[in-house]
This record gives sequence, C-alpha cells and structure tokens, in this order.
Amino acid sequence: MSAWVVLGFFMIVVGIPVIAGVGGDMFKRWLKHKEAMTVALTAQTAEKAAQYAAHVERLEERVRVLERIVTDRGLGLSEEIERLRDAPLN
Repeated sequence: MSAWVVLGFFMIVVGIPVIAGVGGDMFKRWLKHKEAMTVALTAQTAEKAAQYAAHVERLEERVRVLERIVTDRGLGLSEEIERLRDAPLN
C-alpha cells in the first residue's frame, strides 16, 4: 500500500505541475495564434472597407453625372432618344 501512496504523492508533486506547465504553454501559443489571426483579419477587413468606399464613391460620381445629364438636357434628351428609336437601322 505504501507504493500507492508514493506513486500518488509523485503524481501530485510532479505530474500536476508538468501537465499544468505544458497546458499553459499550449494555451499561450493558442492565444498568440488567435491574436495574429485577429490582426490579419482586421487588416483584411480594413482593406475591403477602403475598396468598398472607393467603389461607392465612383458610383456616386456616376449618379451625379447622370442626374446632371437628366436635369440639364431633360426635354432635349427625350427628343433625341425618340429620334434614335425612329431612325432606320443601316
């Protein structure tokens, strides 16, 4: 029975600290990995947001041009469209 006590004592004194140390190191590595992934994802998200903002800006400019065309040449434009519809195809 004393062998079981010595083995149990050894497991408590040596085994638990070793397991805790290895587990702690694994946890630290996992946290570093998660932090690196978060940084990469944040950078990627910021880049995508900038691309979308630039795209929206281009679309807004196109809409402004179309609005200007419609408001500046409203009647003349509709007459021109009708002339093009009536024109024979060559």
